[in-house]
Amino acid sequence: MYLLSSTMIDKIVEYNKEFVASKGYEKYRTDKYPDKKLAVLSCMDTRLTELLPAALGLRNGDAKIIKNAGGLVISAFDSAMRSLIVAIYELGVKHVMVVAHSHCGACHMNYGHFHDEMLARGVTEQTIDTIRKCGIDLNHWLEGFKDTPESVRRTVETIRTHPLVPKDIEVRGFIIDSETGELKEVGLCS
Repeated sequence: MYLLSSTMIDKIVEYNKEFVASKGYEKYRTDKYPDKKLAVLSCMDTRLTELLPAALGLRNGDAKIIKNAGGLVISAFDSAMRSLIVAIYELGVKHVMVVAHSHCGACHMNYGHFHDEMLARGVTEQTIDTIRKCGIDLNHWLEGFKDTPESVRRTVETIRTHPLVPKDIEVRGFIIDSETGELKEVGLCS
């Protein structure tokens, strides 16, 4: 059911009209190619919206920032990996940073929690069963991770060894402190 009263999105649309009218966009103008030839795969956590680029010294136009829950590549052909492939071949990216963060909500996330929430919000067991019958493993798709450094290592390794990623692409993994912005590199196991 849609609300007839003014919603948050309505307020954002109104703000946008003022932003455009006052030419607020001018200081953000750039082209589609990242100046630093960098792509950053990170979490969608709201604490990182401004902290991540500030802590990395990135300005508008410097990098392609790809965000999802947990900053993960969960399969070799998911949307994060697709975005990285496009960034490499279409946009000239030569460096990839995987940046997870402290206190991530995807850590210890599991399908059981989502299942109960879905039912409480009106999704039926029949709908869930239909999705499963289509071959979607909801347990895997909505699973988080238990160990942040290991999650970063797996994502870095998936990118590095992807058959479509050229061997000259630099791929490194990090964990950023979601309060201070301190960046620590995650070493790879040999």
